Amino acid sequence: MKPTDQFIVADPSHDDAQHAHIAPVPRVSLQAFCETSEVSARIQAASSDRRMQKAHVKVHMGGAVAAVEAFREAPTPNIILLESNSDRAALLSHLDELSEFCDAGTKVVVAGRMNDIGLYRELMARGVSEYLIEPFGTLDFVKAISDLYATPGGAALGRVIAFYGAKGGVGTSTIAHNVAWSIARQFDVATIVADMDLGFGTAGLDFNQDPPQGIADAIYAPDRLDSNMVDRLLSKCTEKLSLLAAPATLDKTYDFEDATFDNLMDVLRASVPVVVLDIPHIWSAWSRRMLVASDEVVLVAAPDLANFRNAKNVYDVLRGARPNDARPRLAMNFVGVPKRPEIPVGDFSTQLEIPASAVVGFEPKLFGTAANNGQMIGEVEAGNKIVEVIDDLARIAMGRAEVKKMKKSPLDPFIERFMRKKAS
Repeated sequence: MKPTDQFIVADPSHDDAQHAHIAPVPRVSLQAFCETSEVSARIQAASSDRRMQKAHVKVHMGGAVAAVEAFREAPTPNIILLESNSDRAALLSHLDELSEFCDAGTKVVVAGRMNDIGLYRELMARGVSEYLIEPFGTLDFVKAISDLYATPGGAALGRVIAFYGAKGGVGTSTIAHNVAWSIARQFDVATIVADMDLGFGTAGLDFNQDPPQGIADAIYAPDRLDSNMVDRLLSKCTEKLSLLAAPATLDKTYDFEDATFDNLMDVLRASVPVVVLDIPHIWSAWSRRMLVASDEVVLVAAPDLANFRNAKNVYDVLRGARPNDARPRLAMNFVGVPKRPEIPVGDFSTQLEIPASAVVGFEPKLFGTAANNGQMIGEVEAGNKIVEVIDDLARIAMGRAEVKKMKKSPLDPFIERFMRKKAS
């Protein structure tokens, strides 16, 4: 054992302290020995959290006594968790017995009900890594395990913000790139844009870059992937903003396993404070994994029924897969196209149960000029209202601003009919 026209209102799901940034747990084995069904259920729930996806967790009943018996003849895992409701003497006795069978490097976490500094000191003196006082929450447990592997004095892992379109052609890449540019400019932090649409990515065009290497070189050489390699593959867009570009060629197909990007994401998280993922509109094992594993997800949608249906489906999947995380953000794009019937943004966000974090109006001349020049919106027309909307979205994605809620309007009959059909 080792020691726009919007009302500003707070969105409670994003302000809750339980959504604080927690680093992903590395690939470790953990066995928990519980005495109560409540703690057992809590650890089972924690094992399904996105930050624990690499950890291998087993939960047993029987507490410290069962742990001692289990490891008399078997090797110990990376982490042992013991729930103990025994008195101090019994707990310390069990720990002394367990220490005889613990392999070097095994960390022990104890969960108990005694809030006693004297007991805490005795546990630390015996090499216990952490003491959790019951009742503790699911994320309290995840954070405790994550902190076991945090480097003392090391830099915090970067924040990953994923952008995903409810439908193809809704401008997800444009919004993602402009938000990344805004984050680097507003917060003066090193930011990386990772273009994950390997066949058709547009980040190189949007930033007027034509790098010879990029994200494909990183994922096709996993054995050589480290921070130095990533540095060589990055293309510098501004002093603080770098691009990991897609090849945007069709000389091969890009069929990936679900964990293909895991090593790359670990390196990126450890390299810069902010990583912006531009995820293409596909639904595959790896794209779902990237969305679930990100710290923030921004859904980009246009105000029509197909976008609403798709956004609702993605929202439901992510809420089920990320029960301990904030809801996805909603960015409405292409709002106000002349002569096009639209679902009012207020109705769209209300029925989706996500306040619209950004509403981007239809300005084809502005966006077309920026795209053709390889510039950001703020570079083309810094005083435009849309620049303020993008800056607001950047602050929200960074957790530095309140979410905004649109004024209500009469429920659109199309969305009402869709919701009735879904309910039936």
